Amino acid sequence: MLGAAGMLAAPSMTVARSGSPSMTVVRSLEDTSRRSQTARLVPRFLTHCAQNCICASPYFLYFDLQISGEIPGASPDHHMMSPTGNIGKRAPFPYVNHSPNPSREFSGSIGNVAWKERVDGWKMKQDKGTIPMTNGTSIAPSEGRGVGDIDASTDYNMEDALLNDETRQPLSRKVPIPSSRINPYRMVIVLRLVVLSIFLHYRITNPVRNAYPLWLLSVICEIWFALSWILDQFPKWFPINRETYLDRLALRYDREGEPSQLAAVDIFVSTVDPLKEPPLVTANTVLSILAVDYPVDKVSCYVSDDGAAMLTFDALAETSEFARKWVPFVKKYNIEPRAPEWYFSQKIDYLKDKVHPSFVKDRRAMKREYEEFKVRINGLVAKAQKVPEEGWIMQDGTPWPGNNTRDHPGMIQVFLGHSGGLDTEGNELPRLVYVSREKRPGFQHHKKAGAMNALVRVSAVLTNGQYMLNLDCDHYINNSKALREAMCFLMDPNLGRSVCYVQFPQRFDGIDRNDRYANRNTVFFDINLRGLDGIQGPVYVGTGCVFNRTALYGYEPPIKQKKKGGFLSSLCGGRKKASKSKKGSDKKKSQKHVDSSVPVFNLEDIEEGVEGAGFDDEKSLLMSQMSLEKRFGQSAAFVASTLMEYGGVPQSATPESLLKEAIHVISCGYEDKTEWGTEIGWIYGSVTEDILTGFKMHARGWRSIYCMPKRPAFKGSAPINLSDRLNQVLRWALGSVEILFSRHCPLWYGYGGRLKFLERFAYINTTIYPLTSIPLLIYCVLPAICLLTGKFIMPSISNMTSIWFISLFLSIFATGILEMRWSGVGIDEWWRNEQFWVIGGISAHLFAVFQGLLKVLAGIDTNFTVTSKASDEDGDFAELYMFKWTTLLIPPTTILIINLVGVVAGTSYAINSGYQSWGPLFGKLFFAFWVIVHLYPFLKGLMGRQNRTPTIVVVWAILLASIFSLLWVRIDPFTTRVTGPDTQTCGINC
Repeated sequence: MLGAAGMLAAPSMTVARSGSPSMTVVRSLEDTSRRSQTARLVPRFLTHCAQNCICASPYFLYFDLQISGEIPGASPDHHMMSPTGNIGKRAPFPYVNHSPNPSREFSGSIGNVAWKERVDGWKMKQDKGTIPMTNGTSIAPSEGRGVGDIDASTDYNMEDALLNDETRQPLSRKVPIPSSRINPYRMVIVLRLVVLSIFLHYRITNPVRNAYPLWLLSVICEIWFALSWILDQFPKWFPINRETYLDRLALRYDREGEPSQLAAVDIFVSTVDPLKEPPLVTANTVLSILAVDYPVDKVSCYVSDDGAAMLTFDALAETSEFARKWVPFVKKYNIEPRAPEWYFSQKIDYLKDKVHPSFVKDRRAMKREYEEFKVRINGLVAKAQKVPEEGWIMQDGTPWPGNNTRDHPGMIQVFLGHSGGLDTEGNELPRLVYVSREKRPGFQHHKKAGAMNALVRVSAVLTNGQYMLNLDCDHYINNSKALREAMCFLMDPNLGRSVCYVQFPQRFDGIDRNDRYANRNTVFFDINLRGLDGIQGPVYVGTGCVFNRTALYGYEPPIKQKKKGGFLSSLCGGRKKASKSKKGSDKKKSQKHVDSSVPVFNLEDIEEGVEGAGFDDEKSLLMSQMSLEKRFGQSAAFVASTLMEYGGVPQSATPESLLKEAIHVISCGYEDKTEWGTEIGWIYGSVTEDILTGFKMHARGWRSIYCMPKRPAFKGSAPINLSDRLNQVLRWALGSVEILFSRHCPLWYGYGGRLKFLERFAYINTTIYPLTSIPLLIYCVLPAICLLTGKFIMPSISNMTSIWFISLFLSIFATGILEMRWSGVGIDEWWRNEQFWVIGGISAHLFAVFQGLLKVLAGIDTNFTVTSKASDEDGDFAELYMFKWTTLLIPPTTILIINLVGVVAGTSYAINSGYQSWGPLFGKLFFAFWVIVHLYPFLKGLMGRQNRTPTIVVVWAILLASIFSLLWVRIDPFTTRVTGPDTQTCGINC
């Protein structure tokens, strides 16, 4: 096993601060003189932090910094740190803050004299009324806190002549859906709502007396379905598309021959168990990140190993070495995708558009290198299958600190750095950092959400990128320009300041052509999220999302005065902000009543409080410091980083102090008595922390953006097996139920904030959809009961009533057809989504409701896991035909069988009863076939390949068939019942 070269590990870290100087780091959005004061005072604050950090247990601190003061890189050839190591080969790890350069965009030669005079006049205007940005642009007051919609990316108060300059054009624009497609869609929605109201009125006012319980259950279910449809449908009222202009982004921030002014991005990859999440998959994700088309000094990749596995550590060391060969190859030949496993497995003509004579030779050599890399990774995996009794031992003979996955110190390893990692051609590589947070018994670690918050703090201390991208370990970068696509929104001077994150759709590899279980989830990603993008933005879906770090810290977006709009504007808009003249009086009122959704971290309030006391008032500054540390934790370096609007680490900060602070901020007790997980970072309280985190940001008034580039930005893998798919859906539904019964439920949370009305509709639907499983289960059982008992849920209907019924079904189909028309979703994808909605609703969603109730009411945490599997299939999509028994399969199997039995029973009864019974039978058969058709993919999943039925299914089918056969014999429908006189009363004389 490879050793822990340069690894920092500490069981705990305490920070002693005696006689701490006052907090002197402030931030301002409008006063440039205050910003200059901040620049002078940040280094003093960080220096004090470095002098007072005391490690409680130096045993796990393997420093080689006392000699060189540098952060070393690691490789398989250099494993143990030594004071006499080869220090001359290491260069200092740079922590460079972006410096303002307002005139950068107009540097260079300008041929036309008149144009030069116009530009000089523009510069004079800029000197009088602009705010310099550290990323190299200037924001006019109208751009920073101007009026209008926060998404009005085309509203620029400039001279018409300047709009012709590409460097001043917006970086993105909205593309509305053509009115010829969206207007008929909206008309059909309104028409369907009217028809649905008439239908429900008829159903309520016409009860079925001889089947009253069945009628009552059916009406309750139909009312719930109607409410659920409204919550799902109306957030799709304003769907939009978006376009980005990468050429304008390059002209503004990334000109050739000049230092790039693009913002720094910290990329997070999370993994837990390398035996369930193969290291080769994680390695491909990391390689695609390191090869992304973005300035290398602006990219940092952090890999969170929440299982503290030495296998992950060693695989990452191998990956860092292979990256030195892979990255220059893909950049030289502009390879897509830049994950080697998926690039070499493409069944396309890889010579298309390739003109370089050495490409074929280099490709063959690289493919051989990758195959050798795979063999090394496979060797590590094979060796890790059996854990030694004494635990894993590093190459230097010391035990691996993570041998006990529930009780181990925090570990940080820098594999590649800005100055420590060069590729085979001598070019710099992005930073690659391994992080495993500390875990101790008795502490709540909050699973993935806790791991992500640890990465937020580590990255803030070491690199502090202005933006962050989070990816699951199986989601690689499929489009190397994905970060640039996101920057077209986040770095847009007018739009970006109010954007909390840019969400990309999830796309998947390895799914069967028919997508039997709707793994692609196309309806959600291509219809629902595009509809939300026209309101306040899409929900956060857990991966493929670029965050604004400021929004994750709990700050609110810049307040903008909105223009008065019409009815639709008020319907989709949130709470109107008070005018500036009333700010003082409103502020006093707001102090009396504080809504939990209104952010408590308003930068302007912090600055005003500090400045009001004056910089010489040490007591006031100390109070401000204590307030920030109570919110963000006891780390002076991290608190200072949160107040740097444009990211970066102060140049005066030393690597030693930063690494000590990085170890400290991932200690298991760091979040105690802070607001991490409640107001800051990823929010705790649900297994679907993504929905909760996005909801909190939207409630504060931020908006999100949905970016759908032509080439998918990211691709991942999805469980195509039926049981695994149901367990995945169970986890999502359980998270929604947890949110529903929490204080963050959208039904009652955030009404004092700035969450838009239709956006709240979408979040309510996201949390209550598992409850639909109960009426859905009842509705799927009703057809079988009606067929077996001869009763029906509807009375005999007239011709006029029949017309309304037909109109309802036509409106349902018309809505689906027009929705597919404007979205581009195929009818097969739409139908697969409808089928799996029923399959998941009567299985995973149902179990999630009961499991959530047990957890909330009784504190019982029940896990439904796969208990057995039976498959020896080989070939393509072999996993699709793998059968794994799980309790989630019981409800759909039962419903499927009783409906089949009901169809046979009802048909037999009609044959025996004569012609008059066929009319009512057709209505019952229609509902029964509706259930069976929707469960058809589930039936195929049970049968497996070549109709080989698993034993458990046969046993279950025989059991239920026997029960219904006995009931059938008791009913005996084929025996003619002859009614005659009562012999006991009349006797023989009747």
